[in-house]
Amino acid sequence: MYSDVLDLREFYRSSTGQVVRRLIRRRIRELWPDLRGQRVLGIGYATPYLTMFQEEAERVMAVMPASQGVIAWPSDGPGQVTLADEADLPFPDMSIDRILLVHGLECTEELRPLMREIWRVMAGGGRLITVVPNRRGIWARSDSTPFGLGSPFSPGQLRSTLKANMFVPEREDCALFLPPTRLRFLLASAPAVEEVGHRCFRAFAGVHMVEASKQIYANAARAKVRERQRMLAPQARPVFGRLAAEREQAAPTEADVPAQLKSASS
Repeated sequence: MYSDVLDLREFYRSSTGQVVRRLIRRRIRELWPDLRGQRVLGIGYATPYLTMFQEEAERVMAVMPASQGVIAWPSDGPGQVTLADEADLPFPDMSIDRILLVHGLECTEELRPLMREIWRVMAGGGRLITVVPNRRGIWARSDSTPFGLGSPFSPGQLRSTLKANMFVPEREDCALFLPPTRLRFLLASAPAVEEVGHRCFRAFAGVHMVEASKQIYANAARAKVRERQRMLAPQARPVFGRLAAEREQAAPTEADVPAQLKSASS
């Protein structure tokens, strides 16, 4: 179940949400340091993390699922967000270079259709970053933030989900080692806590993220193998008409067998 879009907006406007945005954006930027000339799409509620790409990417767009709702983005300038069915994205095949999925995978009730649509619209050399709540982290247990809704993933579950939907995990990272809080002195210490947690306690991060590429050739290769096996398999062919009669006449009869062979066999 998706969070309501207004609740998501209010969370990211809060002091806690602003710290969360900075911490996760830092990790995303480390995975994607330069997107000049790229077409970028955010799915779910990814707009807090898309702003940093607006000045360099060729185009930045956002899709919000119908069950979540939509709000205008960006606040200034032409709108770059649309409301769409997550199983029917309004983009041509192989038209997007980078896709960022946030507050989406753990909330969707149509996981496989969503992932297949992402696979369809992503270019052959494209990349997908999926950000999900970590099953072992504190944030997945807190109902006071959007990361406490839906079904959290362990790192292994996220990798398996991507592989099962024709993606190849390439790199991983994590973030949010600070507990969910509104206390200002704890929020002020977030950068230091993040550094220590990232070095020593990665298994307990609040969110896990995986960058994946598009698996393209596996199905085609299996189809070629099956076709080659069919071509090489021996097949019996029935013979009819004049050719059958000629073969019957050419078959050796008892009269054609030499006497030596008859005596040897007896």
